[in-house]
Amino acid sequence: MKSIFKIAAITAAGVISTSAISATRWDMATPYVDATHHTQNIRQFAEDVNAATNGDFEIIVHAGASLIKHKEIPRAVRTQQVPMGEVFIGILGNEDPIYKLDNLPFLATNFTDAKKLYEVSKPLIEAKLNKNGLMLLYSVPWPPQGVYSKEPLTSIDSFKGAKLRAYSSTLSRLAVLLEASPTTVQTVEIPQAFSTGIIDMMITSPTTGVSSQSWDYVDNYTDVQAWIPKNMVIVNKRSFKRLDKSMQSALLTAAAAAEKRGWEMAINETEIKNKELMEHGVKVVAPNSELIKALTAVGDQMSQEWAEEAGAEGKALLAEYH
Repeated sequence: MKSIFKIAAITAAGVISTSAISATRWDMATPYVDATHHTQNIRQFAEDVNAATNGDFEIIVHAGASLIKHKEIPRAVRTQQVPMGEVFIGILGNEDPIYKLDNLPFLATNFTDAKKLYEVSKPLIEAKLNKNGLMLLYSVPWPPQGVYSKEPLTSIDSFKGAKLRAYSSTLSRLAVLLEASPTTVQTVEIPQAFSTGIIDMMITSPTTGVSSQSWDYVDNYTDVQAWIPKNMVIVNKRSFKRLDKSMQSALLTAAAAAEKRGWEMAINETEIKNKELMEHGVKVVAPNSELIKALTAVGDQMSQEWAEEAGAEGKALLAEYH
């Protein structure tokens, strides 16, 4: 009898061991903390995949750049250091102009236009990623970008001579055209940069304005809705192909749901964060018509410059969007 129990115990242990070995676990790198709607959405995405596969496919989310720094994530996924990750699309702008598109100022200034721009540009983005052995799973926007300033923003002349935070080559170019001085400052350094006079103005989302407690160093937020940038979740193609068909299906289904949910979250996030700014004493105002007209003219110039840089495919893309 003892022998029978022993054999049964060994058999059970073998089944458990085989099950544990057969489970697929992927590490996923994201640069954003849990407080952002992007990371919250990703965690739900991971839970959906786990549930759809009865725990056989687990995605372990490493938030806040805890596993890999933001700029290194695309390469890490490409080289299979990790099978998947999330990046700000504009961070790849130096690799190809297409990645700069949703950072062009005053091209898409509301969520409806931003969605249209995404749908028009998505096939080209997928083609560019494919050349590097990557797949686009889904993309989610940030809230529209507005201007944080110590003094009220009354006209385009308010930018002249200002030290404007820049976090991309596109924003640096905008600063130059506005006759401001572009200054590179990382998100975590924003409060100190304002307090020490390194910058006195920035263009960013209400989300970043709240997370960096902008009310401690500025009084005004002008909701110009300059552009609506996006993040994208990418996966290594070889890693994807190694999954069995059921896991591939679960991943793609969860990704489609995450994209739909993420856009809805971004819209809600915009309203919630604007309200939170006002509750902390920041004056949230709409720009006057003169300011919008002047800024749109600068945006048109930057779109033309981008089209020249992107070549025929870029010009065709803008024509389709318009």
